[in-house]
Amino acid sequence: MTDTVPTPVGRLTSIDLLRGLVIVIMALDHVRDYTHAASFVSDPTNPATTTLGLYLTRWVTHFCAPTFSFLAGVSVWMQARNKTKGELSRFLVTRGLWLIVLELVVENIGWNWNIPGWALIVLWSLGAGMIALAALIHLPRRAVLAIGVAIIALHDLTDGISPGSLGPLAWLWHVLHVPGPIAGNIFVIYPILPWIGIISLGYGLGDIFTLEPARRARLLLALGGAMILAFLVLRGINLYGDIRPWSAQAESWRTVLSFFNVSKYPPSLDFVLITLGPMFLLLPALERLKGAVAGILLTYGRVPLFFFILHIWLAHLLVTAAGMAMGYPFQTFVGVIADPTPMVEAHWGFGLWSAYLTWAVVLLLMYPLCRWWGHVKATRKDWWLSYL
Repeated sequence: MTDTVPTPVGRLTSIDLLRGLVIVIMALDHVRDYTHAASFVSDPTNPATTTLGLYLTRWVTHFCAPTFSFLAGVSVWMQARNKTKGELSRFLVTRGLWLIVLELVVENIGWNWNIPGWALIVLWSLGAGMIALAALIHLPRRAVLAIGVAIIALHDLTDGISPGSLGPLAWLWHVLHVPGPIAGNIFVIYPILPWIGIISLGYGLGDIFTLEPARRARLLLALGGAMILAFLVLRGINLYGDIRPWSAQAESWRTVLSFFNVSKYPPSLDFVLITLGPMFLLLPALERLKGAVAGILLTYGRVPLFFFILHIWLAHLLVTAAGMAMGYPFQTFVGVIADPTPMVEAHWGFGLWSAYLTWAVVLLLMYPLCRWWGHVKATRKDWWLSYL
């Protein structure tokens, strides 16, 4: 791998397929929030209280955010072949700010039907990562890779620092590393430091995706295998890599759940290893995927931001309409993410089957919309389409 800007290559369908796959998985997690009776009353990954089906339904969605962030970094590296560093920096700053605006306004309304506060979640972390990359891309690619690896590997060393110990700078530590409020009703759910590490890793490894397929597959398989092995060793030692050590449970299968119950807020080193590792292993296989399933995943994967924004509104709308048809007042479904108390007090929700049923309906309704938007993006070259 070199630090030269890669020569133009065809769009890698495996990347779009992977995006499509994690989008499908992501939608399951979000509709579960609205439909499952235990969404806001218990932790689905608590090994002592969860069921295997609920644990797996939640745990599999851990792959989504790090994959999105990593692939965003890869995409920035790919764009370097068509833009100067200055042009790319300006684009990253403006798109990053746009994503944060979408998070604060469009997504918060979609989640809650109002704006009781501002939750900084996925789009915030992606936007902040792009803004950080706007500066980092002026360094050699290998330097950005080293920075990404260092952040991912070492940020857990700061787990013992509490925001309160920093006095007036407590808000900054919430922004960087520990979820929490930063001002008024603004709450950081995705602290940005480790996510900047992941997007920088994607940029730093972007050169892999310009290699010929056989060599690319070998490198991805080796990298993925090494990351999974590192996870097993670190997690087995149980001394570093996650703020939440695993522990023996009453039943052996629950001990296994504890072993894999890694921290996402913020994403620990163990979390990154066991999510990105399998993702690297999956990419070569996706290059060989054909047929109807590949077509569906490509349809979703080529319009990720469009899907992300619209599916939350659609899921919330479907659940609100169904609930009101069943006699629940509209206020039951207002402020769901910011304050789920009305939903909990109304005893809204059903078994896990309801999440899977709603998930299927959302995916079915989203498909023609994504197909249409994908056609628009493929046939038009308006500048503003690059922001959507």
